[in-house]
Amino acid sequence: MMKAFSLEGHAALITGSSQGIGLALGQALHEAGAGVVCHGLSERPVEFPEWAGYVSCDLCDPSAPETLVNHAFKLKPGLDTLVCNAGSFFDVHPLDMTRERWDKTMQLNVASAFFTAQAFAKRLVAEKRGGSIVITSSTNGFQAEAESCAYDASKGALVMLTKSLAVSLADYGIRVNGIAPGLIKTPLTATWMESRDRSVLEHYEKKILLRRVGAPEDVAGAAVFLCSEAASYITGEIIVIDGGLTTGQIGRR
Repeated sequence: MMKAFSLEGHAALITGSSQGIGLALGQALHEAGAGVVCHGLSERPVEFPEWAGYVSCDLCDPSAPETLVNHAFKLKPGLDTLVCNAGSFFDVHPLDMTRERWDKTMQLNVASAFFTAQAFAKRLVAEKRGGSIVITSSTNGFQAEAESCAYDASKGALVMLTKSLAVSLADYGIRVNGIAPGLIKTPLTATWMESRDRSVLEHYEKKILLRRVGAPEDVAGAAVFLCSEAASYITGEIIVIDGGLTTGQIGRR
């Protein structure tokens, strides 16, 4: 029965996987048996894991998603799994938000996810193969945060994009699901956490039912599950991975 959770014989492209959650996802898919192609904005880091293929490009470039997918298929012709994980945070106070920051958020967080998924799905459809797509959203896609209008909007869009793609691609044998991490300590969030007074972090730890901020590895298991045959009857779903952050209304004192 546990073989249902194996990814042996599969190959995956993970966007935004040079560090943080994306790298943890790559490690987990590799450990489950999948061939893995990682992606980052910069060239391959010197000490990047040897098990991974690597493609660098800026997904804010409208032509980048298709180019990335083409390169990934050259590295792994049997590619059948895609994890759209690339994204970042460019918000300021909404009264100070600029069109440039807003557009950059939507291009990287939403448009690149869609067009990467589109290019991937086109290839699978042409080859008459099924596959799996996992889109990384966030608990910000369900609950708002101060001074986070563009980011929250982008993550909410990814929640519905997951469901809409699931509807549109089901007849081609392509499943589409999502993961929604909560407060996870990554290179992106560490600066924010460490720059605040300790009481702020303590506040969140009291709100999180499991009493701790998550690590990238905490997110990986759900992604492996969704990519595996164990989830072969699941599509259009988003798994929230937040230690119970959004479950309790008030939290502990």
